[in-house]
Amino acid sequence: MERRDFFKKTAAIAGATALGSSTLEAATTQQPIDNRKVSPVAFPEKRPLIMYSDRPPLLETPRDVFTSALTPNDQFFVRWHMPDIPTHIDPETFTISVNGLVKKELNISLNDLKTKFEQVEVTAVLQCGGNSRSAFKPIAGGIQWGSGAMGCATWKGVRLKDILDQAGLQKDAVWIGFNGSEKAAYYETPNFIRELELSELDDHVILAYQMNGEDLPYLNGYPLRLVIPGYYSDSWVKMLSNITVTNKYKKLFFMDVAYRVPDNETESETPEKKFPKTKPIKKMNVKSVIGYPTRDSVVSHKSHVVIRGVAWDDGHGIQDVMVSTDGGKTWGKALLDDGKLGRYAYRAFRFAFKPNELGKTTIMTKAISKIGEEQPLSKDIKWNHGGYKYNGIDEVTVEVV
Repeated sequence: MERRDFFKKTAAIAGATALGSSTLEAATTQQPIDNRKVSPVAFPEKRPLIMYSDRPPLLETPRDVFTSALTPNDQFFVRWHMPDIPTHIDPETFTISVNGLVKKELNISLNDLKTKFEQVEVTAVLQCGGNSRSAFKPIAGGIQWGSGAMGCATWKGVRLKDILDQAGLQKDAVWIGFNGSEKAAYYETPNFIRELELSELDDHVILAYQMNGEDLPYLNGYPLRLVIPGYYSDSWVKMLSNITVTNKYKKLFFMDVAYRVPDNETESETPEKKFPKTKPIKKMNVKSVIGYPTRDSVVSHKSHVVIRGVAWDDGHGIQDVMVSTDGGKTWGKALLDDGKLGRYAYRAFRFAFKPNELGKTTIMTKAISKIGEEQPLSKDIKWNHGGYKYNGIDEVTVEVV
């Protein structure tokens, strides 16, 4: 598909589905988590996904995709903040600029990235900070995502450190600012810019041009995106176009107003009394999601069912996934995959289950990290007004017949 044709095709899809009011309603109405239907149509390069908006594109991956450690590109979730996305990007002329407190300003082409730097790969989970937001009670502001605002891919590109080394940092450099090519429809709306402190850099932070062995899908940030393993996706800037090094933190809307949680031990508050001090969300907490069976699945009495799903955290690694098939009364240990994809990737798990009782059965999973962090019960999740970092024990209820 020619990139220049992308939004022509997208416009046709939007017109055909008459999304206007329905997507607005889906985004603002409280709904049971994961009780949404897949759209009957698909964006280019994507299979039909759960759609919240067509402009900007907001697409969620269905739960049943999460049975293996890698998420297919065409089923990978999509989250844009601004409606104005370039309609054409020419890979032959595209460059990324590196400027600010550097000894040598750079304009690096895609070909330069692929031929003049060491090529590296990292497999990592990309998860929206608002994933599972619809599970918060009472409702929290923002898109009412179910459990599919996430995915795991093998990202290929160049270490950010290597690029900064080529530019040469001046001695007073402290912060790195990143911005992409998406723009707001209204001129006073702030651009989507993120900042990273130099002390947060390691060899796993890369500029990626490939995802699971293919060029980045257009909706996932083609031709280049920032990859920060272990961090929530609001820091993974898409369609990356500029890197600016500074000596002072620059106040920005998406770091100083949005994507923040209360700065207290529980990162919580109440709807009646907001906590006055906040901090940006950064590293992910431990979490698991059941991919099979899905909510309201029907399974046969005394059949052999294999419960499957994925678990992850911020990179410390998953120690165990515990599974309950009786609503939390008893727990057993799931089998984990070999973990060869690395500490930032999903650990796929499976658990054999033979349903011996007819009727409704609730399956629950609880991930435990290698530093002892474990998922809490849903009733123990503390509320925050942004609906961020929800990681309650996952559960699905199935019918045994």
